[in-house]
Amino acid sequence: MNRVVRAVSAFRTVRAAACTVAVAGLTLGLSSCSEAVDQVDKAVDETYDVTYEVTGKNIDSIEFHGGGGKATEPKIESVSSPELPWRKTVTLRGIMPAAVMPVAADPEGAQVTCKITYKGKVLDEQSAKSLVTSGGCTAESPVTG
Repeated sequence: MNRVVRAVSAFRTVRAAACTVAVAGLTLGLSSCSEAVDQVDKAVDETYDVTYEVTGKNIDSIEFHGGGGKATEPKIESVSSPELPWRKTVTLRGIMPAAVMPVAADPEGAQVTCKITYKGKVLDEQSAKSLVTSGGCTAESPVTG
């Protein structure tokens, strides 16, 4: 009988310790999860400035993320027949990527170069030469990294 009482007592002690560890783990896990949510909330609300630059010849239009809309569905702004070189600084929010897309269609051949800078650092730069040129530069939000 004494053995059974000791076994039951030991089992209860182990079970209590396991429950304590499980509760502590859950608390730490929720705390880590809460910290991750706080970081995402901060990143979504944080803004950053980028500068778009486009050079070349015979560029018909430039489309770019200008800061409006949602991070996953940014509003695209457009400039027709831009004067080159073209440069614009915009304020973007959260995880919204920076993007500038020059478009040129020229039978003589077009030349396009675009660049995105953030705090003096080039995030992306692309160049193209052809009869019809489109594409552009896209960069991940610097507040996500």
